[in-house]
Amino acid sequence: MSQPAADGKKTGADPAEPLAVCSSVSDPSSIIRIDHLTKIFREKNRSVTAVDDVTFEVRRGEIFGLLGPNGAGKSTLIRVLTTLLRPTNGTACVDTFDIIRDPEKIRSIIGVCPQNSTLDVELTAYDNLEFYGKLVNVDDSILDKRIWELLDMTELSDRAHMKVQTFSGGMRRKLEIVRAFIHHPLILFLDEPTIGLDPEARHEVWQQISKLNEEKTTIILTTHYMDEAEKLCDRIAFVDKGRLIALDILENLKQLIPAGDLIEIGFDSIDEGMLPVLRQNTLINAVEVKDQKLIISAKNGSKLLPEIVGVFEKFSTPMTSISIRSPSLEDIFIHLTGKKLDEGGNQDAKPARRGVPP
Repeated sequence: MSQPAADGKKTGADPAEPLAVCSSVSDPSSIIRIDHLTKIFREKNRSVTAVDDVTFEVRRGEIFGLLGPNGAGKSTLIRVLTTLLRPTNGTACVDTFDIIRDPEKIRSIIGVCPQNSTLDVELTAYDNLEFYGKLVNVDDSILDKRIWELLDMTELSDRAHMKVQTFSGGMRRKLEIVRAFIHHPLILFLDEPTIGLDPEARHEVWQQISKLNEEKTTIILTTHYMDEAEKLCDRIAFVDKGRLIALDILENLKQLIPAGDLIEIGFDSIDEGMLPVLRQNTLINAVEVKDQKLIISAKNGSKLLPEIVGVFEKFSTPMTSISIRSPSLEDIFIHLTGKKLDEGGNQDAKPARRGVPP
């Protein structure tokens, strides 16, 4: 299990000093290594810590999710890793390159799809891909073939020579994602890739992300959509107020909640004698009767269900409905922070428009 983030203590290291291990990778399974990374924005007498002493690694080939509310520091962290912002303290390795010493080399091995669209809607889909391909130095001899491969992947071949302004939001987003992939980057950064899309378009983008990952591309995905992280991510990191508060696979994150699974059983009438019998089971954490439902929290609810059904049968109590729900990412976040994901993160972590990094 991953440990909670550090207590906010700064390293005091010179941000201009690169990590010595970047050029000699000690663990080839890790493609990104972040070491006590901090980013503070300052303006006049005000300072905001957008990323607060964060340390973790991203494994090669995984889809890694950064999950947190708006303003939690996800986008700032991505901007630091993609060399658009310089850290205040700490540093990171992207493959074998240091974010401070080797920004140009890092940019050559990454693709970035920002939260806000940067497509030229006056150009066609083909022209958008061609322009970006030339910008990232894709060889002219293979560029045309690569463009058609990506258009086929997005099922936009029949719209190749139509202006992007005629595309739906989902079509634009898929085009923008594969545009960032045109030069076969090792790592693809997707910042809130489905924000503002309808459910059908979101699912199409999810399929697109999965296809790109199948090409052995490591994907860093920032999102505040729980279902998106559950569907796509191999591992999930919770970020709140600029700090890393938990990181693990979904099943291990669920174990952070003591209550475990939630079992709800509907009934018309109930024998009160059932309740003490159920509470005697050491695998059951709590039993509650509410609105013609018996609500039971327990570890491994699906395995425990036959015993619970047996108690109903013993007391000749018919069940009208039954459901089992595992803890969601929302439940986990509430357990760790005491608030919902959509309540907002560190709202002060958004740098002022004219703020100057230290």
